[in-house]
Amino acid sequence: MTERNEQRHKERQQKLKQTVDAKVAAADTDKGLLLVLTGNGKGKSTAGFGTVLRAVGHGLNCQVAQFIKGQWDCGERNVLEKLGVPFAVMRTGFTWNTQDRQADTEAAQRVWNEIKPAFSDPSVNLILLDELTYMLSYDYLDLDEVIAAIENRPPQQHVVITGRACHRRIIELADTVSEVRPTKHAFEAGIKAQKGVDW
Repeated sequence: MTERNEQRHKERQQKLKQTVDAKVAAADTDKGLLLVLTGNGKGKSTAGFGTVLRAVGHGLNCQVAQFIKGQWDCGERNVLEKLGVPFAVMRTGFTWNTQDRQADTEAAQRVWNEIKPAFSDPSVNLILLDELTYMLSYDYLDLDEVIAAIENRPPQQHVVITGRACHRRIIELADTVSEVRPTKHAFEAGIKAQKGVDW
């Protein structure tokens, strides 16, 4: 790199640093966040569990509700339960396998009733609602009830929601929304789900 290019790079980085420093200085609100990880791409639950692991690493108290998935071994649950994170798990698998709306609705409501008290407990720092979006799309859970629990939670409590096609009312309520888009997926090429990577 020439001296001139080095100087330009340094000037750009200094300008970037000033912009970032100004944003950091202006961010003076401290509150519990609602994060939504949605979209059709792979990695939403993985990111949600990564957030839980990060929080646990900082000594925060976390709880997890796992909708849809749960019939098979779950690497994240294997680790997090050993670290003291309680799980409420639907354990019915994918709805296209069960094909039993009544049983799926009852299972979803059971899991919701297990996790719901955490929304009134200020000692719970973070709640992950993994694959919640499907429960709302299929009307297994009442949208108004879920939103009320989120809105009335302790002010410092964080909530992470994962799943495709997140309801617009939750998107509007959220502080941070990330959409995961598919570009390529091994399954579409006939490759089986891989232990430790896909589950």
